[in-house]
Amino acid sequence: MSSSSSLSLDGLELNQVFFKSIANSNPPSQTNHHTKISVIGVGNVGMAIAQTILTQDLVDELALVDANSDKLRGEMLDLQHAAAFLPRTKIVASADYTVTAGSDLCIVTAGARQNPGESRLNLLQRNLAMYKSIVPELVKYSPECILLIVSNPVDVLTYVAWKLSGFPVNRVIGSGTNLDSSRFRFLIADHLDVNAQDVQAYIVGEHGDSSVALWSSISVGGIPVLSFLENQQIAFEKDTLEKIHKQVVQSAYEVINLKGYTSWAIGYSVANLAFSIIRDQRRIHPVSILAKGFYGIDGGDVFLSLPAQLGRNGVLGVTNVHLTDEEIQQLRNSAETILEVQNQLGI
Repeated sequence: MSSSSSLSLDGLELNQVFFKSIANSNPPSQTNHHTKISVIGVGNVGMAIAQTILTQDLVDELALVDANSDKLRGEMLDLQHAAAFLPRTKIVASADYTVTAGSDLCIVTAGARQNPGESRLNLLQRNLAMYKSIVPELVKYSPECILLIVSNPVDVLTYVAWKLSGFPVNRVIGSGTNLDSSRFRFLIADHLDVNAQDVQAYIVGEHGDSSVALWSSISVGGIPVLSFLENQQIAFEKDTLEKIHKQVVQSAYEVINLKGYTSWAIGYSVANLAFSIIRDQRRIHPVSILAKGFYGIDGGDVFLSLPAQLGRNGVLGVTNVHLTDEEIQQLRNSAETILEVQNQLGI
């Protein structure tokens, strides 16, 4: 075979040259399901999520979508060039949503940036307009997918995605306070000088200033912290607890002030959610879900974070975590804060 003819071979023919088939053998077996995740928006957050998903050997195919075609192609090529160091995953990208067809999970990170002096409501209106062009396309090409919303304000935009998609509530999830809770666990672990993985602690409610720290349910190594301290007659300062919660709320602002944006922590957080969903792990995550009917929240269809069990069908259930009367009231106040903004959108 001449060099000129060898160059004309397509991929299948080259494969047949490289590998000698076994007589009477069947074609290579195929997996039962081709797993696919699409990431909408290739900014710092979207790419941190995509990169982290790739390292987990989680999917057969990863699709990227963005309106900026040059950046989109550049990010795709940059990831493809790392193929020798990653689990085998097909990576595709396009500004056309047909590339997302057949996705199991669609992660939306796209969102308008807030301009100097711009009101939160005006920013939301611009994001609403953007979501009106994104969500119907995802539904069109992946009608059985789960939508995972990351764009901020995440609770309101998760509600928007739910309304625009027409999906059942178990298939529309916001990243919510999953990252806030990770920050919370880190700060408690740092304060107690233990491993963060041994700390069980939740931030619930709004992903924002009105979030609620569930102090009553914190445990370390299975030991309820506040109950233990009370039983041992060890005094603890409520101010210390509030200071830790304030640090959680301020964490993102601090990172943004220092480096201009957040990316790695939210990348790991969302990839962690994707892993629980795609692999049907049935793990508990504080994520933004339809909260109406829980803890006396009945003022309207509001999405906020509660500890929920996630699996292949999305939200499988909500954990019945015991809340004190004070925590329940704070959670209801958080719901009112979200509803106040949401009701101005007119959808």
